[in-house]
Amino acid sequence: MTIEFTKYHGLGNDFILIDNRTSDQPKLTPEDAVRWCDRHFGIGADGVIFALPGQDGTDYTMRIFNSDGSEPEMCGNGIRCLGRFLADLEVAETGKSQPKYRIHTLAGVMTPKFEADGQVTVDMGEPRLLAGEIPTTIAAPDQKVINQPLEVAGQVWNVTCVSMGNPHCITFVDDVAALELEKIGTLFENHPVFPQRTNTEFIEVVRSDYLKMRVWERGAGITLACGTGACASLVAAVLNQKCDRRVTIELPGGCLQIEWAVDNRLYMTGSAEKVFTGIRQ
Repeated sequence: MTIEFTKYHGLGNDFILIDNRTSDQPKLTPEDAVRWCDRHFGIGADGVIFALPGQDGTDYTMRIFNSDGSEPEMCGNGIRCLGRFLADLEVAETGKSQPKYRIHTLAGVMTPKFEADGQVTVDMGEPRLLAGEIPTTIAAPDQKVINQPLEVAGQVWNVTCVSMGNPHCITFVDDVAALELEKIGTLFENHPVFPQRTNTEFIEVVRSDYLKMRVWERGAGITLACGTGACASLVAAVLNQKCDRRVTIELPGGCLQIEWAVDNRLYMTGSAEKVFTGIRQ
C-alpha cells in the first residue's frame, strides 16, 4: 500500500504525520510504526501521528504510535505539529485554514491556536495531581506525590508526579547536562511504582522564570523535547516553590513558553516546522 506522509518536528521532537481523515482507524499498525520510525532502516521519527475525523463535536482526532509501537494518550510537541499539518492540508485544499482547532485525544480535547509569529499555542488542560490519577503507587490513590523519595539505580531521588493526561515523574537536579540519562531513564520508566510506565523529566532551576530540562519519554527514550513533560515540570516546580507560574523551559531542541494560568490550565507555546513530504510504499 502506498501512503503519503509529511514529517514535522517541534524542537527536534520529530513525527511522521499521516492524513487519515477518510477513516477512523489508523492506516498503519503499531508494528508498521516501529518500522517507519527506525532511523536506519525507516524514515526515522519519535512517533507516527494520524489525523482522523473528529468526534464528539471536535474538528479532528489525534492518534499517535510511539517509536516502540506503544500508544500514548497525547503528545505536546506532537499536537502542535498536528495543528500545523492540518492547517497546511486545509490551505492546500481550500486556500485557507482555521485560526485554531479542537482536537480529540485520549487525554481530552486539545486546542492548538496559531500565533502571528508562526508559533503554536495549545491549551493543555488542567494537571492531575492525585497518585491514582497519574497513576503511581508511591502514595495512596487520593494523595499527592510532592517531593517524595524514590530509589532508582541505587540512588534516592526526590520526585513529584503529575499527569497531563499521561504520567510524568519530575525530579530536580543541580546539572542536567551531567546526567547519564541513557542509563537511568529506562529504570525510571519501568519502575514498578508506575503501573503504566512513566515519562521522566530532570529539571535544573536556573532562575525563577527559567528552567532547563532533559527528558526520557515513555516508549521513545531520550528525545530533544517533550511538551506535556514541560507542562508537568512547571507544575512540579511551582508545587515545590522553585519557580514562577510562567517560565521559559530550555530543552535540548529549543525553548518552550509554559504558563500555569489562574484558571488552573496549562498553556504551551512553541514551534512546529515541516521537514519534508514523501511517499512510502
